[in-house]
Amino acid sequence: MPSSDAPGALAGAEPLPYDFRRPIQLSREHSRMLQLTLDGFCRQATTVFTSSLRTVCSVTLSSIEQRTYAEYIDSLDNSTYLTVFSAEPLFNQGVLEIPLVAIMTCVDHMLGGPGRLEQPQRPLTEIEGGVAGGMVERLLGEMRYSMATIVSFDPVVRGVEYSPQFAQVAGASDVMVAASLELKINDRTFRMTMCMPFSGLLPHLIRAAAPSPVSDREREQRARSAAELHDQFQRVPVDVAVRLRPTTLGPGDLAALQPGDAIRLHHPAAAPLEVVADGISFAHATAGTSGFRLAALIVGTPKETP
Repeated sequence: MPSSDAPGALAGAEPLPYDFRRPIQLSREHSRMLQLTLDGFCRQATTVFTSSLRTVCSVTLSSIEQRTYAEYIDSLDNSTYLTVFSAEPLFNQGVLEIPLVAIMTCVDHMLGGPGRLEQPQRPLTEIEGGVAGGMVERLLGEMRYSMATIVSFDPVVRGVEYSPQFAQVAGASDVMVAASLELKINDRTFRMTMCMPFSGLLPHLIRAAAPSPVSDREREQRARSAAELHDQFQRVPVDVAVRLRPTTLGPGDLAALQPGDAIRLHHPAAAPLEVVADGISFAHATAGTSGFRLAALIVGTPKETP
């Protein structure tokens, strides 16, 4: 791999190692689909936190990465609030992780406290766990609605762990999809994470990205709609004008015009008139009458002489 000092290398770019044993499988299309889904989840999570804590909160998506489960666990703090949940048929087990100081701040707000900066670094009590668990269940419920475009599932909380090493969700080398979220409570910012097995997501992502099959009834309905649309377009009124060829005058000639002056038109007497719609000439015609009304007879386009 060339170094950053090699000719043609991007300025300031650091070389990244490539592991041939674990090729990247999360395509750009699937990553975009997950991003749209998790953006919707963040909007709903913002509502959940704001209504539960009764203070200004926001949740935004920071990144979506493909990691092994061991890499994901190593990126977490030694002590955190980690909820293990199942989401059949999407995947067997997933993880929603909220830092311990953030969950303590949430519990402080929900129990009527001011959300102090200093929070205890300890497991939640039974009362605190019940309060926090209710909020997490609401968050998982919102995730069910946001991911309905991929597959319908019903998330169920399987347990809570405070030490990430004790959460046996997947094997150390299993490939996971890790999403990093930014939780903001008033002026304080915390990093939330979500981890889902890639092998469980991939079949549903492929199915959701594939074009839906069209039945004979749908194909017939589309053909009928296209025919009706074409028929309606034929009935749309269009403003059409019949005009002479344009004549160009200078500003001085226009300023010198007086009532009774005659302007020589640059339209040959034998040349047909132009039929124009929206400034575009699409046919030629000759002047005439139809009864007591003026009319224009469409004629062929004369050959232009060089």
